[in-house]
Amino acid sequence: MYQTDTRRVRPTVLRDTRAAITAFSASSFLKRLKTTVAVLGLGTALLAAPAPALAEIKVGVSDWPGWVAWYVAEQKGFFKKYKADVKLVWFANYTDSISALSSGQLDANSQTWSDTMGPLAKGLPLKAVLVNDNSAGNDALMVSAKIKNFADLKGKSIALEEFSISHFVLATALAKNGLTQKDVKVVNLSAGDAAAAFLSGRVDAAVVWNPWVAQIEKSGKGKPLFTSKDMPGLIPDLLVAQDKAIKSKRKDLVGMIRAWFDTEKFIRDNPDEAAKIMAKVVGMKPEDYKVFLPGTRFFDAAANQAAMTPADAKSLQAVAPTISAFLLDKKLIDGKPDAAKGIDASLLAEALGK
Repeated sequence: MYQTDTRRVRPTVLRDTRAAITAFSASSFLKRLKTTVAVLGLGTALLAAPAPALAEIKVGVSDWPGWVAWYVAEQKGFFKKYKADVKLVWFANYTDSISALSSGQLDANSQTWSDTMGPLAKGLPLKAVLVNDNSAGNDALMVSAKIKNFADLKGKSIALEEFSISHFVLATALAKNGLTQKDVKVVNLSAGDAAAAFLSGRVDAAVVWNPWVAQIEKSGKGKPLFTSKDMPGLIPDLLVAQDKAIKSKRKDLVGMIRAWFDTEKFIRDNPDEAAKIMAKVVGMKPEDYKVFLPGTRFFDAAANQAAMTPADAKSLQAVAPTISAFLLDKKLIDGKPDAAKGIDASLLAEALGK
């Protein structure tokens, strides 16, 4: 079981405030233990024995439904079905996985498109090869009953975690409704504290993600005024790979993509069993974890093809300017990234036999 209390956050902001805690899988620990035993000289036979074959491709995974779903692929045998030799590496701290990919410790990583902008702006050789999902309701601007519309939001206090996905949701919501951040009072709190502040009446609104969205609705004290469902395409969660891995471990990446489409179908057809598998990974009860599934739009083959097609209004390339504009405005990235250079649709095409 792996557990973390953080959701996707901007590494450019939180790199100095979050502890660098990385939880590796049990298999990784056993390999390190075997190595230690050999080094300590506990038997020349151990030293002479051939080392166990290492997985072909190391992929970082953190706590978000579209990424935890990779464990469904693993447990249901979809990787083996498509001959993808995959080692999933769990990161309790998502921001550490970003660094691990950028430094070459991982072949691929589960990360957001916005978190890929910074490395791309620096010219790092990374490519988005698959869209796992879009947030489609899991992130929301929750308001009290006295706030009926965005005009009522003027001058009100809004709790959120600055420079996180929540901040991006608020910026998008305000812009779409003729307001700016200057029209409201932002109170910088972690997501859990923001929800608590809202429920206690200390702030007028809060931008949070599930399970806090569901908890606030269940309390009867708040309702969503705007959710990530109202900004389709702008919060894509991806599989991002090193260029060298795309060249040397292409077979495994293509197999992963094929396995993903089986995974997406399995989650759609068997939500209870999928929630049970995913809940165990993050240390939650299956019934509690199921709240995440309706707010996560898992991407099938057709949705991925659209996301990889530049002409599509919701494609990765099309939404990149909006995302990078926010990051540049908040001084979270150094320079404008070339989104086209950060996308490789050829693996998807190969996986689909095109």
